[in-house]
Amino acid sequence: MKSSFSENILSTLVYYDIFDYPLTSFELWKYLTVPGGDVTETEKCSLGEIIQALDSEDIKKNVEEFRGFYFLKGRRTLVARRIQNDKNSIAKFKTAGRVAWWLRLVPFVRMIAVTGTLAMKNPEQNSDIDFFVVLGKGRIFTGRLLVTAMVHLLGKRRHGKKIKNRVCLNYFITIGSLEIQRQDLFAANEYSFIYPLFGFNFFQRFCKANLNWIKKFKPNWEAPEIEPAKYYREHGKMSRLIQKTKETLINFLGGDIMEAWLKSKQIAWIEKNPLTHRAGAYIEATDKNLIFLPEPQGVKIYGEYHKRRNKLTPSELVYDESFS
Repeated sequence: MKSSFSENILSTLVYYDIFDYPLTSFELWKYLTVPGGDVTETEKCSLGEIIQALDSEDIKKNVEEFRGFYFLKGRRTLVARRIQNDKNSIAKFKTAGRVAWWLRLVPFVRMIAVTGTLAMKNPEQNSDIDFFVVLGKGRIFTGRLLVTAMVHLLGKRRHGKKIKNRVCLNYFITIGSLEIQRQDLFAANEYSFIYPLFGFNFFQRFCKANLNWIKKFKPNWEAPEIEPAKYYREHGKMSRLIQKTKETLINFLGGDIMEAWLKSKQIAWIEKNPLTHRAGAYIEATDKNLIFLPEPQGVKIYGEYHKRRNKLTPSELVYDESFS
């Protein structure tokens, strides 16, 4: 077995250990991770090769398996945790699907997707629901206001201490800017798990725009080719007509003027928010992207990955309680 191949398997298990997320052999193949983002053709592999490698002594001395899940030695308790979190995801996905049903009627909404722990089916019971929203070109500030208003009226917007099963709206882009700008390991993981709830055509365009850089970290990842079987919502003739009628009315009543006014107001609000100026915050408010991440996790997760990986040696890859 190629040493780099073995290293990639171990690196993948270390990375997902940070998320307390043991992997099946299929998931280990699909999400095989090259942390440096320097994938070569020789690092692509088949599921059969992964299964064969997992049965090798080189891997078995470092990794355990229980109930079909693979994890670092000493981390068997993660299996029960993942199974419970998978159960937690059911109610959260139902909530997300209902919200997406209403959002498809909101003007300028082109795609709704779930990211974060829910997309991985790994949420804690009290966690929120991260939405990724794609809006029409030239209407990002109008669309953001309308989406936020709708989610708030539904009683599902995360704000203040209201977190559990609430929708977090912190990432908006437009159909003219589908390629993610922060192309790091954390983002590659985030968008390799992204789960569409509405707008599959735009979802496919999003995946195509980001495929090449994601595959630098995840050589075996491919964009889904079919719509999800559960929780997905799509336009019917009536819902499409309702949305288009609203958009036509807004545009007729001065859509460009409204957009410019909302842009100035929202940017001013963002600038006044103390979280905007927090060290390391990732804030972007342009005609293409509206991103509000006061505490982005990418750098922190990457640092934790190196911390854990450096504590492991090729001869003794056993979980160290000091990781926690």
